[in-house]
Amino acid sequence: MAPTELDLTAHDGSMLGDSHGAGEVESGASVAGRSPRQLAVARFRKDRGSMIALSIVLFVVVMGILAPFLVKLGVLDPYSLNPDLVDPTNGSLPTGDHGGISADHWLGVEPGTGRDLLSRLILGITYSLFIALTASLLTVIIGVVLGIVSGARGGRVDALIGRVIDMTLSFPQTLMLLALSGGFIVLLVDAGVPAGNPAKGLYVILVLALFGWPVFARLVRGQVLTLREREFIDAARVLGASKRRIYFKEMLPNLWAPILVYFTLTMPAYVSAEAALSYLGVGITAPTPTLGNILTDSANYAESDFVYFFFPALFIAIIVISFNLLGDGLRDALDPKSDQ
Repeated sequence: MAPTELDLTAHDGSMLGDSHGAGEVESGASVAGRSPRQLAVARFRKDRGSMIALSIVLFVVVMGILAPFLVKLGVLDPYSLNPDLVDPTNGSLPTGDHGGISADHWLGVEPGTGRDLLSRLILGITYSLFIALTASLLTVIIGVVLGIVSGARGGRVDALIGRVIDMTLSFPQTLMLLALSGGFIVLLVDAGVPAGNPAKGLYVILVLALFGWPVFARLVRGQVLTLREREFIDAARVLGASKRRIYFKEMLPNLWAPILVYFTLTMPAYVSAEAALSYLGVGITAPTPTLGNILTDSANYAESDFVYFFFPALFIAIIVISFNLLGDGLRDALDPKSDQ
């Protein structure tokens, strides 16, 4: 005799078949589809190191934004001289122990001037991040535009942009920075840029962007070479879309992941570059503080006042490492083949 539904009844009176089906429905209902962005965010949140780096980066950026307002409110005092806090008989080093650290000056004071080191470092973050952010944006914009045009057009346009990239990369960057600084700054002043630190800061920004875009343009070009063969690009061409629309409405949205990752990796590189240029005498000069010129000045006191040398180096190291870890975390999260 063929088994009936009664034969499938469990000892507790429930239907085995119905129970199995309900389990499938229940498990299926708990599974929700997630977009690639949601998957990337989930992978990023699982990376504890990246989350810590993101927290530090956000804190640094907020402090950089608030610093000028805190100076106006009197919370920070990066410019006031305190000659009573340095000892002229001892090379104008801070009085007391550990670089003049006290309740009023948490990180000590600057040798020679007695200016509050913590205030100068926090305001220095503002100027250093502004230079790095502006240079990074210019680098990304130039690299994206030329990379898309080069990869999408091909032919002579691709060859011309490729030769410009090769020529730019062939120049010795540091030597060119030093050689061009005097004349280029004069040209900026003649063009209407205020003399002094505004012209010097703009020069640093332009030079960093000028020598930074070729690498990113090559990266974008490689991505575009694969995108231009995709079906949605062919469909846009068939529908009569203009080249501008294809470049910036169809291709560009598919490049946001490498753009974001490269941007977060370029920012710390430019923070370090600003410090290096300050050491070489190219960049913003005191009393306007940047992390670079503070570290440059503190190098003269590395042995006699190690505290003054340590904190600027620590600030730069924390910012650079945090941005790099954030960039690495974003790269892993945005990688669809990642197992994290």
